[in-house]
Amino acid sequence: MQTFAALSLAYIISIFFRSFLSVLATRIMADMQIGATELAAMSSAWFVAFALMQFPVGWALDHFGPRRTVLPLMLVGGIGVGLFPFAPNALVGSLAMALIGIGCAPVYMGAVYVFARNHPPAQFGFLASLLIGVGSIGNLAGTTPLAWLADGFGWRQTMIMLAALYCLAFALVALFLRDPPRLAAQADSGLFSGLGALVSTRLFWLIVPIVFVSYAIMVALRGLWIAPYLAEVIGLPHVQQSNVVLLMALAMTSSAFLFGWVENRWGQAKTLVVAGNLAVAAALACLAVSAVQTPAVATALFIAIGFCGFSYTILMAHARPFFPDHLVGRGMTLLNFVFVGGVAAVQTGSGWLIDLGRNGGLDAAATFARMHGALAAVLFASTLVYMLAPRRPEAER
Repeated sequence: MQTFAALSLAYIISIFFRSFLSVLATRIMADMQIGATELAAMSSAWFVAFALMQFPVGWALDHFGPRRTVLPLMLVGGIGVGLFPFAPNALVGSLAMALIGIGCAPVYMGAVYVFARNHPPAQFGFLASLLIGVGSIGNLAGTTPLAWLADGFGWRQTMIMLAALYCLAFALVALFLRDPPRLAAQADSGLFSGLGALVSTRLFWLIVPIVFVSYAIMVALRGLWIAPYLAEVIGLPHVQQSNVVLLMALAMTSSAFLFGWVENRWGQAKTLVVAGNLAVAAALACLAVSAVQTPAVATALFIAIGFCGFSYTILMAHARPFFPDHLVGRGMTLLNFVFVGGVAAVQTGSGWLIDLGRNGGLDAAATFARMHGALAAVLFASTLVYMLAPRRPEAER
């Protein structure tokens, strides 16, 4: 529980920053006079910085422990949190988002490291999912509540309030985060040492495609495109857009708790991932084929995507038994690098697809239909590859 007390608020804020731009998208684009590509690049800056930090974070967790890893990087993130409300353009906004990504990079991994070191593998998926569920408060905060605050105070003033909350999160980490017992020194103590053993497994290459795209698609839809889609294709006003985003976020939160409990009780990580992602691919295909939805149908599809597609921690739980204890930090952060690197790629690529459609004369419905169809295709293909992955380490051999 001490780990939860130390890192819960910081992780809530980290989750908020992964997705808040969808609700503020039209305001920020109008304020900074930018298009979809620049908005996607701003969001991607967070994920690129977050992803690139995973290698030094993994090494630092194995070498120094969570406390001396999380606190210094959160200080860097504080600079970005303070800068973002005053960003005059996309360039400065992207710099601020990159700094925030650095600050958020060790938060979840620090908790996961403690869980992996202090608890048996059978409990890992449940604990990681429990933290994801708590952290999803940030996902919820970035929906209707954020829209209310932005309407009442302006988006810049709202982000200043968040900076004050970030300071509180840093104080909680400083007060409560403790390191697990140190392991005996290992020969492979370098920054990239041991990664060769991790990437040489059959599991790694069969799990990489779905790790790269599954979470990325969820974040791209929830974090960027759901609100513009609802505005431009369905014609919903700001508050109703935020309500649909809230319902999707609630679905993601509930599934994090439910799937973590199911995986902890029955250990069916692979089955959960396959079934969930095939369902998401089908929902995306529905968005693509019919192009224009009624508000009720569009809402139902986004709720289904949010509920069925949240396999982040289940994929982590599947991979955890394949990592030796002295490489847990580097193993989990390597996987997280693929997760978050995929987000940056999918967000940037989806923004490019949208601008390409608009510049090519397609209307909003056809533009978003093409994007949803592309996402459905890559998710379906990656799920087929993942179906070949071994369920347990003994199957690897």
